[in-house]
Parts: sequence; C-alpha cells; structure tokens
Amino acid sequence: MQHITKIAGRAIPMRGNDIDTDRIVPARFLRAITFDGMEAHLFEDDRKMGGPGHNRHPFDVPAYQGASILLVNANFGCGSSREHAPQAIRRWGIEAIIGESFAEIFFGNSAMIGMPCVTASTADIRTLQDLVERNPRIDLRIDLIEGTCAAGDLRCAVSLPQRARRVCHRRVGHDRSAPRTLRRGQRDIRAAALHRGRLITGHARRVHKTAPLHGHCDAFLVFEL
Repeated sequence: MQHITKIAGRAIPMRGNDIDTDRIVPARFLRAITFDGMEAHLFEDDRKMGGPGHNRHPFDVPAYQGASILLVNANFGCGSSREHAPQAIRRWGIEAIIGESFAEIFFGNSAMIGMPCVTASTADIRTLQDLVERNPRIDLRIDLIEGTCAAGDLRCAVSLPQRARRVCHRRVGHDRSAPRTLRRGQRDIRAAALHRGRLITGHARRVHKTAPLHGHCDAFLVFEL
C-alpha cells in the first residue's frame, strides 16, 4: 500500500486561540453511535451567529469551499475529549490541519483517523493565514517527510512528531466507508467499532423492553485500541 507523505490543496484560514470541541461540534449532536453525517454540524452554532460579508464564518465563505487544509492558531481542539470534533472536520473534507498548537487528545484522535495536525511557528501561521485570505485559490503543499509547507514562493517549517506517524501508519484493515488514515486503505477503527456496537445496542433495547429495569441505567461500550 502507498504511504501518504504529502498533502496538497487549498486552505481555510480560521483565526482565534482556544477553539474548543464544544464549538467544533455542539454537545447536542453527540447522541449518535456513529459519525455518519457529523460534518453537517461542524461549527453549527458559530456559523449561525455569523453574518454576511466579513462576518461570515470561514466554513461558509464560498471561496474556501473545497479546501482540504485548515489553518488555525493556538490550542486548537481544547475542551472535552470528544472524537466527534476531528471526525466532523475530516468528513467535511479537511485532510490536514496546520496550527500553532493542539490539545493533546484532539491531536491523537485526529492522527487515528488520518488527519495529521502539524505545527508551525506563530509568525508562519499568521503569514499563511494572511496569504490565503488575500488569495483563496493558492495551493498549500505539506511534506511530512521534509517537514515543510510551501505556498507559492513561501516555504516554512512544519512539525509532526514521530509517534504520531507511527500511530497513523498502523495497519488495521480496509473499509471503504470510513476515512482513510495516513496509509491508503486503512479504516477508522473507532467508527467501525461503534458501527458494530449497533447490534449490541439493539439487543440491549430489546432486553429492556421485555424485562424493564427499575430506575435508570446507562450503558457504555468501551473499545480498547
């Protein structure tokens, strides 16, 4: 199978530090047992508050539609440790995120689904965001081996820890219905586990109907990776 070592495409500049997972996917959309369709709720509340023109949310700007790289600032993905946040971003079409820094759990969940979160200096992030805002059609080219990002004549250093590349390259099988990881043909094993959990959930509901419990009981399915 072919290793994915390079990501290229147009970008979405999204400014602001400490953008948390509650903003990325509001909590009311976390009831589903799979991530199918989660991209429809990406930044839903933030996007509703956006207005026309310069107040429009970046994900609603026509010039950024079809972009595959997200440009963010510091501590992106902080807050609660929900996997729905990176899943929604990836399923929207984002293949990589470049930022100043990332929350650790968000970083790990993104690596597991093949969406590398690479870091760059504050100055370089600002330059890239300015560049894309001036020219939304420009392509960014990330090279994970060389540790670089190029856009036109601009070239800057990016970093992805070796441990993230090891996790992302682990072979876990093939599933065409799930996002690819950094090695083509791999599947999102967490989503696959949740998909299989539907059978267990259905059985539990049938048991509950035939022999209802007194009081309230919540059941959780835990999948070790």
